[in-house]
Amino acid sequence: MPGTESATAEALLHRAALGEDDAFAALYDLVSARVYGLCLRVVRDPAQAEEVAQEVFVEVWRTATRFDERRGSATAWITTIAHRRAVDRVRSAQAAGERERRAAAASAVPEYDQAAEAAAGRLEHRQVRRCLKTLTELQRQAITLAYYGGHTYRQVATLLETAVPTVKSRIRDGLVKLRDCLEVAR
Repeated sequence: MPGTESATAEALLHRAALGEDDAFAALYDLVSARVYGLCLRVVRDPAQAEEVAQEVFVEVWRTATRFDERRGSATAWITTIAHRRAVDRVRSAQAAGERERRAAAASAVPEYDQAAEAAAGRLEHRQVRRCLKTLTELQRQAITLAYYGGHTYRQVATLLETAVPTVKSRIRDGLVKLRDCLEVAR
């Protein structure tokens, strides 16, 4: 009967408050499955649920004198403690995970040295500009319009008032010269 279980739990809790080990053991046998089940539903990890349930029973043993049967049943009091402990465990785990994510993000080292990358980029730009000066005027204009201006061969030919095949060969020859010049510079 539910009333008998509650009365038994209350009587056992009162006796446990007086320091009776046997009464606490009987109380444990009576409510431990319910406490563990509640903890497992909240934390969703059997090992964590066992730890939380153990903490609950330690707290019940230490605070049994605070139980007031006028405010509710012994099982309700114990399951309230269990629920609060389980929720605290989940919140603690979430906070720890968030701290770890923030720490990992804060300590993340870029995969490359930004200053060195910028310096290397400036050197490459200087080398390209230097090598562009070694090209003929038509090669330099055609490459600049095509690669820096984003124009097609036909548009470059129109802008330079030159035939498309001539523009193609000037760009090809200019790129070969650029490649050779840049390889020597490295």
